[in-house]
Amino acid sequence: MKKWAQLLLCLLISAGIWLIHNLSQSYVNIVSVPIVAESNIDGRAGRSTTDATVTAQVRASGFRHASLGRRNKRPATVVFDAADCHHEGGDLYSVSRSDLYKYAAAIFGDGVSIESFISDSPKFIFPEVSHKKVPVRRVHSISFASQYMSEEGMQMQPDSVIVYGETSRLDNIGYVLTRPIELHNIRSSVHGKVKLEAPSGVRLSTDEVIYSMEVTRFVELRTEVNIGVRNAPAGVELSVLPSTATVVFRCVFPTPSDPAESTSFYIDYKDFANSITGRCVARCSGLPATVLGYDMQPEVFDCVVKNSR
Repeated sequence: MKKWAQLLLCLLISAGIWLIHNLSQSYVNIVSVPIVAESNIDGRAGRSTTDATVTAQVRASGFRHASLGRRNKRPATVVFDAADCHHEGGDLYSVSRSDLYKYAAAIFGDGVSIESFISDSPKFIFPEVSHKKVPVRRVHSISFASQYMSEEGMQMQPDSVIVYGETSRLDNIGYVLTRPIELHNIRSSVHGKVKLEAPSGVRLSTDEVIYSMEVTRFVELRTEVNIGVRNAPAGVELSVLPSTATVVFRCVFPTPSDPAESTSFYIDYKDFANSITGRCVARCSGLPATVLGYDMQPEVFDCVVKNSR
């Protein structure tokens, strides 16, 4: 009796080793998996209301095939890029078989190699939902190192997002804020990602945006300039007080020439004619592209008609 027990145990161990060995081998088989789609399609729900079955000939281990072959599997959730969801009409969208290869791991799991897709392109229903497009407003605290500045300021990509939710909630949303961006003592161009603060009870088309800011070194050049007059009618002499101003140019470092040599500052007579008090802000022309900005003192000039014939 003892020998029979030993023999049975040996047979069980051998069968177990044989089974493990065979299940560890790679096999090609046809597998079907139900999936539900998620995507950020403009104006549509974020999750499909229907599922679809994807059938493919796959290569995987015996263990993986056993897992994929389970009955009554719950649909897998697959996040598709909106660009891969093709509008078929109405609320119906499809994903082409050629695009499905990019989502093989999300559909069938890791350790699976797709030989070919057998089923047609899966189709999903994404119903329309209430939505509106609003701008993104940045929340930031920024400071630059001495003699450094940004010419165009911080740029956001995207600079607006789509908000989904009940109409009553959307009516009270005019913009979406970023989380605080803290950048100090900046001396080179910066970029990064920042999360958005989603208002309560709504969904955003994206939960983060990319920010970037070009930073350049500058040098300040101070000069005294004359304030001229342009577009005055014939026979009208406009007097500007004071007739000179101090201008501080902020120029890209190194600057090839003195910007004051090509820049003119003047009062446009049309501005004077449209003013109530006769006080005008000087305009400029001929400002070189190497000038990032300038400050003028004084900023406002008193203008009077000195002579009219």
